[in-house]
Amino acid sequence: MMNVDAQSTAELPRLVVNILVDQLRADYLETFSPLYGEKGFKRLMAEARFYADSQQPFVDADRASAAATLVTGAVPRDHGIPSMTWLSRQTLQPLYCVDDTRYKGIETFDQSSPNYLLTSALSDELKQATARKSLVYSIAPERDMAVLMAAHVADGAFWIDDQTGSWCSSSFYGKLPSWIATYDRSEPLSRRINHLTWESVFDNAYPSFLYYHALADASSKDFKHTFSGDRRYRQFKSSALVNDEVAHLAEACITGTAVGRDVLPDLLCLGFYAGTFDHQSVARYPAELQDTYVRLDRALASLLDAIDKHVGLSQVLVVVSSTGYDDAAEAPTIAAGTFNMQRASMLLNMFLAAKHGQAQYVEATYDKQIYLDHKLIEQRQLHLNDLLAESEEFLTQMEGVRDVFSLRSLVAGAHSTSLDALRNAWTPTRWGDLMVEVHPGWTLTTEQGIERVDRGHPYIAYPLFFLGADVRAERVTTPVSMAAIAPTLARCLRIRAPNGSRTAPLVLK
Repeated sequence: MMNVDAQSTAELPRLVVNILVDQLRADYLETFSPLYGEKGFKRLMAEARFYADSQQPFVDADRASAAATLVTGAVPRDHGIPSMTWLSRQTLQPLYCVDDTRYKGIETFDQSSPNYLLTSALSDELKQATARKSLVYSIAPERDMAVLMAAHVADGAFWIDDQTGSWCSSSFYGKLPSWIATYDRSEPLSRRINHLTWESVFDNAYPSFLYYHALADASSKDFKHTFSGDRRYRQFKSSALVNDEVAHLAEACITGTAVGRDVLPDLLCLGFYAGTFDHQSVARYPAELQDTYVRLDRALASLLDAIDKHVGLSQVLVVVSSTGYDDAAEAPTIAAGTFNMQRASMLLNMFLAAKHGQAQYVEATYDKQIYLDHKLIEQRQLHLNDLLAESEEFLTQMEGVRDVFSLRSLVAGAHSTSLDALRNAWTPTRWGDLMVEVHPGWTLTTEQGIERVDRGHPYIAYPLFFLGADVRAERVTTPVSMAAIAPTLARCLRIRAPNGSRTAPLVLK
């Protein structure tokens, strides 16, 4: 347990604000910097310890797996969240990473908990160290982000419901706090959504010398979006306007609770969005992406001012990081072929049946993964590793396939940066037996009818900021792992690091 009297409490932050921005990229951050004000990103670049090149230590990161790594310091292999969804071995149905029918939704029909998160998180360790006296809240547009950042023993996790637009939660975290209910009654999104319009924050659009130097059609700088229909709240959550909603509720949390008011440190986790509108390609909505960064800059500036006003930035440690996930990547300029996972699995099953006798050896496919029927293989007294080796060799010969991996090949493979990143992503109980990687530029068509152009794993830098009174301002260009964030914050809080973290903390002084 944390012994506050035995420490210099002045060195402990009274509040840690852990901000995760979905798809925030360092190159876009720099490109749009002439449009920023002085109190948002520019303030972070000048006053924070700015790691200009942070990376996820595993491949195929998405919003959920990145959020889990942020708060646990672990990789999917250990924390158990390989992606937002995966296929259940028992039911062969997709599982959403925070679904849990044991807990009722509050102001939502969604039933949620962090049950699938297998390791402790920063919030869990902080609660343990302070006999649960520290306050922990998590606020994000999306359910997976809010719940996973809150983890197991938070005082609340809140997100925007897809059906009603209300801020909602799960009974896992207890009742909805009065400050949330009061805020949602004052100006509910449901009352405003039909009158909201997203257009440029500048009256005369944007200077053409920025992101549009490569665009022939200058009129594309003008845009106007409204939100209607069954998907209106989903569209709203993938627009720049959602960041103001998060910032406003965060300020309501700061003013409506006791966070940062005593010597025991508290934790506020916040999720923001820097992706493309409606999860479409950057090429389709370039002006919207630029506007998203400008509005995000203003939302962060407003949040930092609110923190300074109500708590005092000298008593606060602010962290801003990225999921490192490009959800709506640009299509490649060179068109290639199409690889159909369903057809590939059928051909694989025919191959295995011809070799080992007629049967359905391939149980299912999901995304780019193939699941074999382990019970059938055991009943036929076959060796799983033999079938995996045969399957890898067979699939590798198909046109468009760059590589095929199984747990067998990952274990046997030599250590390398790329292979270790794949090992870190592989969660044996929640992944298939085989994973197919197609060549960059090829379109992968899944059994679920989803088409995705594979871009390989291009190197993209993601920013990481630490802002606090005891942090030395400096721009660091040496690449760092995002898995270092949780142990770094644990060191700042003088508590034990989450039990799945294996990365050394960063030096902030």
